[in-house]
Amino acid sequence: MSSLVKAKLIAQDGGDNIDFMFNPTELNFSRSMNLNAPGGARTDDGLPKISFGSPAPYSVTVGGLMLDTYETGQNVVDAYIEPIRKSVEFLDGVERPPIFLLTWGKQQYIRCFVQSLSYRLTMFLSDGTPVRASVDITLQEIGETSGSGNTGTPSRGSNRRSER
Repeated sequence: MSSLVKAKLIAQDGGDNIDFMFNPTELNFSRSMNLNAPGGARTDDGLPKISFGSPAPYSVTVGGLMLDTYETGQNVVDAYIEPIRKSVEFLDGVERPPIFLLTWGKQQYIRCFVQSLSYRLTMFLSDGTPVRASVDITLQEIGETSGSGNTGTPSRGSNRRSER
């Protein structure tokens, strides 16, 4: 019997890894196409003339991540949410958030940063200590980092493979 493999965000720039306590039930991927539509240009049918720009980077929503420390009585915010909160702040000395690689087992999904975080505290001990939470994060795909700290262009998905 094989052991359960956990999904995680692996830090790419010296930050802390984020291990998910329980695996997500789904990963929601989305991407859109950027369009260039000049204001007054129209086709013979009256529709706006459009030229295609470039694909936007992928966005991945990981919703309903459960965190539970009831059995240990440990504060779930200190133990598990604080590392995730740090992911939506700038790194010391750098004007950008930490960069991660979203993985689950051998599958490497995207190189990304945490674009948004929301969490709900859903269970408390009698002294008010939070021991259960539900977390939603949105990840934004990002390209390789140049030496200047700028992130360059989106990776266009070329680095997503099941094995390297």
